[in-house]
Amino acid sequence: MKKNLLKKVSAFVMAVFLGAAATGCGSSSSSTDVSSVASEKKTIGVIQFATHPSLDNCYEGFKEGLAEGGFKEGENLTIDFQNAQGETANADMIAKSLAAKNYDMIGAIATPAALSAYGATKNAGTPVVFTAVNDPVGAQLVKSLDNPGTSCTGSSDVLPLEAQVKMIRAFLPNAKKIGVLYTTSEPNSISMLEKFKGVAANEGFEVVEQGVTNSSEVASGATALAAKGVDCFNNFTDNNVVNNLSSELQAAKKAEIPVFGSEVEQVKNGCLASQSIDYVALGKQTGLMAAKILKGEAKASDLPVYTVEDATPVYNETVLQEMGLSLPSEYQTAEKVTSAK
Repeated sequence: MKKNLLKKVSAFVMAVFLGAAATGCGSSSSSTDVSSVASEKKTIGVIQFATHPSLDNCYEGFKEGLAEGGFKEGENLTIDFQNAQGETANADMIAKSLAAKNYDMIGAIATPAALSAYGATKNAGTPVVFTAVNDPVGAQLVKSLDNPGTSCTGSSDVLPLEAQVKMIRAFLPNAKKIGVLYTTSEPNSISMLEKFKGVAANEGFEVVEQGVTNSSEVASGATALAAKGVDCFNNFTDNNVVNNLSSELQAAKKAEIPVFGSEVEQVKNGCLASQSIDYVALGKQTGLMAAKILKGEAKASDLPVYTVEDATPVYNETVLQEMGLSLPSEYQTAEKVTSAK
């Protein structure tokens, strides 16, 4: 009887052990299925069109989003980062070089970089994820914001033009002319300029434009624009102009007129005020989108473009005082910054 009892106990223990082992294997397999894609090492290229704070912030946010999505640089992600230094020819050359390496993806920061990346990879179908592109449809990177229909997707920084114009009117109630300095080869600037003219007209402003073709023309272009009798300058996210902001600010200072920026970093560097987009957050959202594509959870052609339109009003107290202006009542709670000494 004891022998029979021992046999039954042994059989029961063995059954429990085998059942536990089987369950453990099943759990391990399921866990592996969920994490294996994210743990697989990926290599991507990134083209940043120029070095200036808003684009730098985009890149930092992009890496944050990738990490949150399961891809951390130095662990399961290698990033080949290249900066075009504000030159389209450099961006084209970098894009061709990255495309030849057959990376898993190319990230592109700013419209010219995105155009170069897409042009170099569209035949191969390598996914391109862009950020800081004002008008992806107008730039022919995607067919529509909801359904890209190409190997591109990403995030768009649609500038809050109406809020910006209302801000200019509040700070300069008697102003009549707004000067816009822009680069003739940047599609995003041309697109924004046309929209801005209509919005500004609704507030009784005339928009006076001055085109430049490269960085060496920014200083002379700003001087020429100031000479046209404008009451202020207004910036878009024109990479060439923003990358040479100091030249524009110098011309404006000589003419004793303020410059309104398009984001907080420009205001910190000497612009009077701006309706500012958070470019770190924009980049982070782009990184999360990129992670989905790398995991195989989505295709660039099907992933809607993320568009941000929310903005935070910010002003530079130092510039406000230097120009002898008063802070409008509606901006008493706006974010305040001061110029670096």
